[in-house]
Amino acid sequence: MRDRLPLYLGIFGVMALSNAIVPVLPAFGEGPALQSLVYSAYFFGAFATVIPAGLLSDRLGRIPVLRAGLIVTVASGLLILALTHPVLVLAGRALEGVGAGLFVAAGMSWVNTRPDHERTSGDFMGSLNLGLVIGLLASGWIVEASGSERAGILLFTLLSVLPAVLVFMARESPARPLPPGDGKGVLAGHIPLFLSAVVLVGVTGAVTALYPEFTGESPSALGAAIATMYLATVAGVLVASRLPLPPVPTIRAAAILMAGSVLLLPFSPAGFALIGAVAGFVMIAQMAYLAGTGLPQGAAMGAYNAASYAGMTLLPSLAGIIAERAGFLPAFAGIALLALSMAAVIGRCGCRDLPGGTRPES
Repeated sequence: MRDRLPLYLGIFGVMALSNAIVPVLPAFGEGPALQSLVYSAYFFGAFATVIPAGLLSDRLGRIPVLRAGLIVTVASGLLILALTHPVLVLAGRALEGVGAGLFVAAGMSWVNTRPDHERTSGDFMGSLNLGLVIGLLASGWIVEASGSERAGILLFTLLSVLPAVLVFMARESPARPLPPGDGKGVLAGHIPLFLSAVVLVGVTGAVTALYPEFTGESPSALGAAIATMYLATVAGVLVASRLPLPPVPTIRAAAILMAGSVLLLPFSPAGFALIGAVAGFVMIAQMAYLAGTGLPQGAAMGAYNAASYAGMTLLPSLAGIIAERAGFLPAFAGIALLALSMAAVIGRCGCRDLPGGTRPES
């Protein structure tokens, strides 16, 4: 557990800080389009970083990249606290995404190279989503209690210092032997999997960016509603990581359920819990798929996270533009249609679907 503690605390802190801005998005820009840009700038920074970070973690080791990620995360939090102009806030959020990209790519590579990667992936993703929950809830409450729109960001910037210190005491752990690769590189032969990450992970960002302006609720009420999605994701990843689920059929079923959950959300906040639970199964199935490919896991996780962050960058922006021009219901419907299309796309995967994403020798 000593080698895992800095990783779990680190991903918790990175994610909590990233979500601290969500309940107060209207304070950082007028209208759903600008608010969606502020939200998604973080994911653009992460998207631009995760592939280089994954490659560096293969070459240099995971720990140096994890350290760099936490240093950048703390620095970006301090910058956002001091910035007021929307363009500068966008830049600060993008830098925050760079820190997350470094940490997430190296952390997921570390997870997928462990002998117990199936269970550890659930614990890692559970810590990630718990950070998102606490970031939302605590930020909303602190803002209302203090009257300061940046109070939540300050809190989670300071809390991120602890894992940044602990990770300097961490050491590399032994990696499991990978199954034989297919000799195709990271993207070739696995494009449907990465497309499913773009859309099905991006859906969670799109609904998170739309909901504050759609409802006009207080920061604490918004935080509580959106937090149910991340709590459900925690439950989803812990359950899915302990079941022998075949990745491709799991992703196909999840795409159908995700579409229905998005359509429910404009009428009931219960849609958040359903979206979160489905997303948990999606993420574990996608990681299990990649663990069974034989690809270098730093490069594989870099590409996977690039796809995920591309979705978190593009889908919120697309949804915000649709909402501003056509209304919120068409925006939700468009996102649901994209999710549904993944049920067909993932079926075109040419991979060998290993049970539960395990190694061939398991």
